[in-house]
Amino acid sequence: MAYIKISCKVSEPSEGNEILIALLSDLGCDSFEENTDGLNAYIQQEQFNKQLFEDLSQRAKDFPFDFSFAYQQMEEKNWNALWEQSYQPVLVDGQCYIRAPFHEPLKDVEFDIVIKPEMSFGTAHHPTTAQLISFLLKEDCVGKKVLDMGTGTGVLAILAQKREANSVLAIDNDKWAYNNCVDNVKRNDCKNILVQYGDASLIKDENFDIVIANINRNILLKDMKCYAQAMKSNAVLFLSGFYLHPDLDLLKAEAEKYGIVYHSHSVKDEWVAARLIKK
Repeated sequence: MAYIKISCKVSEPSEGNEILIALLSDLGCDSFEENTDGLNAYIQQEQFNKQLFEDLSQRAKDFPFDFSFAYQQMEEKNWNALWEQSYQPVLVDGQCYIRAPFHEPLKDVEFDIVIKPEMSFGTAHHPTTAQLISFLLKEDCVGKKVLDMGTGTGVLAILAQKREANSVLAIDNDKWAYNNCVDNVKRNDCKNILVQYGDASLIKDENFDIVIANINRNILLKDMKCYAQAMKSNAVLFLSGFYLHPDLDLLKAEAEKYGIVYHSHSVKDEWVAARLIKK
């Protein structure tokens, strides 16, 4: 099967990549890889319509970032087989092993999580997911009620249940991610995870001990009030999907409006994950 590779240079990858992935998915792209300059998207040659991509470039005047496209026809290959050969499992802090179904389990690892990522975000290869896994490994989840916003593959929700959370609500507004999360929850035999398709409006009547949101700065800022309203006193908020400057200070200031105070953060490859606590 022949593919076209679309190389996208994005001025603000932390914000622009997510928007472009959604738009390019609508145009028929079925896989993506992010990089420091933006992302690469792949579409079957028979579905590729260059004019649609040029039209998208014209619409970019209203976007809060700049981007450009370059196209390249790819050699025909068995992409699934190549993906399986190159896709590597991830071991986080010697405790949590995230692997695909075709990988063998690792002995003497406390948490073994099987993730078939397909087009969804969240395999622990990205620094944001890996850092949040590290935070969760240190957090007391026993008996807690957990919210995972922008759940993607569901890997963080699955880890929370494996760490004995009482219940987990996993939400994503991308239909593909929602379906992928449902599959991964079943794949890991997690009985106490409810997966819902939608956004932060779904959580207004809930009351959580732990809230996880690995999305992007602008959505985190917009939805901070919703998170706060759904958190118990002394509840923990984990945030990621943004950079250190100026994003962290902006998010800390927004959180403080709703009684959520900064506790700590980590940085990996310029990406930040932060832990905050509601007073």
